[in-house]
Amino acid sequence: MIQIENLSKNYGDVKAVKSISFTLEDKEIVGFLGANGAGKSTTLKMITGFLTPTSGNVIIDGLNIIDDSQEIQKQIGYLPELNPLYSEMKVYEYLKFHAEIRGIKGHEFKIALEKVVVDCSLQGIVHRTIGECSKGYKQRIGLAASMIHNPKILILDEPVSGLDPNQIVEIRRLIKKLGKEKLVLMSSHILQEIQATVDRIIIINQGEIVADGSSEELITDSKGLTQLHLEILNANENDIQNMKAIIPSITISSIDKQDNSIIVSLEYSNSVDPRKDVFNYCVEKEWVLLEMRASKRNLEDIFRSLTGKGDSAHA
Repeated sequence: MIQIENLSKNYGDVKAVKSISFTLEDKEIVGFLGANGAGKSTTLKMITGFLTPTSGNVIIDGLNIIDDSQEIQKQIGYLPELNPLYSEMKVYEYLKFHAEIRGIKGHEFKIALEKVVVDCSLQGIVHRTIGECSKGYKQRIGLAASMIHNPKILILDEPVSGLDPNQIVEIRRLIKKLGKEKLVLMSSHILQEIQATVDRIIIINQGEIVADGSSEELITDSKGLTQLHLEILNANENDIQNMKAIIPSITISSIDKQDNSIIVSLEYSNSVDPRKDVFNYCVEKEWVLLEMRASKRNLEDIFRSLTGKGDSAHA
């Protein structure tokens, strides 16, 4: 388990991370979301001990990152956003190098190598030079290096960045498999990938935690609204505005003129369904209803509403 307690990081006068706190449980896959410059990578680097916090602490199984950073790092596998590979080395040599740094040698290394090669699907390229490997294989090599010591915790910073759709699916499957035996914390700005992979989402904006929960919980907590889109002929704006007085459960978000029609966006609570009343109102006004389309708020809507203001100077 990881406990983040009032963690902060300042770069001079810039407050990149502002006294954030949360807890991560074992065998949990957590997505850490934020716009560029929100504080994602800075937070991950503090958790792994690569950056010293300005204040606050990270506690893992009773050890704290200030006093016990080396012991904590033994329990963590870290894949940074910029995958630090040595392109002139062979895959086998690179993984052996990482293992020896961790004190893993001889028969112990052989067992560890066999496991990460299978887990990361590196069969057939173990003796290939890293520089000759594709982007997808390079990402898997970096992941294998972070796993060679069989850590309890995996921290992955943008693990699918730059991969094609097939490679993303492969990495997703691997992360979901790893989440059954390890705590996995992964950052990304690819919302669909996070939603398809993780159990829980934490969103950071301008150095502060602004949301924490499953994607379903975040959508429900964000007012739980359904959007209704209408395209109408022969309507006038006054009558459209008056619709709110007749149907009080709706809110009119926007009215836009397009050629001969008017596009209307409405919102209403998921606990009601005013579509029949809206249809009857259109009939009463003798409008031609070309389209009525409902859509619930999704994770992208939530993310944009929580992170749409401002930008920070550091990641």
